[in-house]
Amino acid sequence: MGRCYSRHVALPDLTHAEFERYSRHLTLPEVGVDGQRTLKAARVLLIGAGGLGSPAALYLAAAGVGTLGIVDFDAVEASNLQRQILHATADVGRSKIASARARIEAMNPGVRVEAHETALTVENARALIEAYDVILDGTDNFPTRYLVNDACVMAERPNAYGSIFRFEGQASVFATKDGPCYRCLHPQPPPPGLVPSCAEGGVLGVLPGVIGTIQATEAIKLILGIGEPLIGRFLIYDALRMRFREIRLRKDPDCPVCGINPTIRELRECEAYCTPARPEAPVTADATDMTVTQLKARQDQGTAPTVIDVREPYEVAICRIPGTAFIPLAQLPGRLGEFNPSDEIVVSCRSGARSARAVAMMQARGFSRARNLAGGILAWIDQIDPSQPKY
Repeated sequence: MGRCYSRHVALPDLTHAEFERYSRHLTLPEVGVDGQRTLKAARVLLIGAGGLGSPAALYLAAAGVGTLGIVDFDAVEASNLQRQILHATADVGRSKIASARARIEAMNPGVRVEAHETALTVENARALIEAYDVILDGTDNFPTRYLVNDACVMAERPNAYGSIFRFEGQASVFATKDGPCYRCLHPQPPPPGLVPSCAEGGVLGVLPGVIGTIQATEAIKLILGIGEPLIGRFLIYDALRMRFREIRLRKDPDCPVCGINPTIRELRECEAYCTPARPEAPVTADATDMTVTQLKARQDQGTAPTVIDVREPYEVAICRIPGTAFIPLAQLPGRLGEFNPSDEIVVSCRSGARSARAVAMMQARGFSRARNLAGGILAWIDQIDPSQPKY
């Protein structure tokens, strides 16, 4: 038996209807009546109602976890529906919090949903996390991931962690008393732009179903104090090869947040180190960028600059700007010899983030007239050619 992470409170009784609803739990010796009452008393906070939060929320609600808190401030978009099963087509444009609450309450009216329609910030993270027994990290960006980790360590709350990208998923349990935290694995966030977002790299729709369910499983085990949670174990799932492998992790005595002499004693912003949230949002133009309307006008006048699209081939197959050269970002440094450094060059991508990195690299190599296409192909579709599909 592991350590129980539920609060030491008087356990609520089960109703006759709950005895029937949870009968398959009650016949498990590891759960039983007292275990189900413990689940009913438990409080789990889900950071995010997206790909990972969706299956986790549904299974935690079905399992009878009494209170589910959800932190999210996004609205449902059509591109979410491929993997975020909390939400339906009719919910597009609706807040994810409202959509999630309705779905959970329809599944199990006995579950209390506490909605926190806000971004998780340095100012509110610790208070939110301290109000719950177990935290389930369903974030999709590094600033929030590090913030969740640090707040969990400081609040002494276990973090049922999960992440997904393309065909790979990862899961672990961080921030327990004797186990490692996320910073023991990755002490500092990666530099901006090093790791592509799911919007840039894609994600298999069923992948978060696997990882989110593992997170829900770990949360239930932590609440009940049963089994062997993924403490000190980092689980990696390869969907293409249908393989699981495990890496052993040890608590780092020199960890900056959970080590013997921590250097991080208060929550702090992470944006200075890594890519900010909302990777779907187009990059705002600055004074040196070219807008899509300016590019279209130049094309119509026959004075268009050279345009380089640095997206991947599978992205170009979805939509494209006419008259554009296609060079994936990773290949661009080795192919700059194909262009004249004195020419005017505009670089495009999906939303303007990768192209901004490309422009910075080109300018450092003498391409002084290289400019970024603000908003990328998404802005082109919105403002110039809405007949093309968006992704």
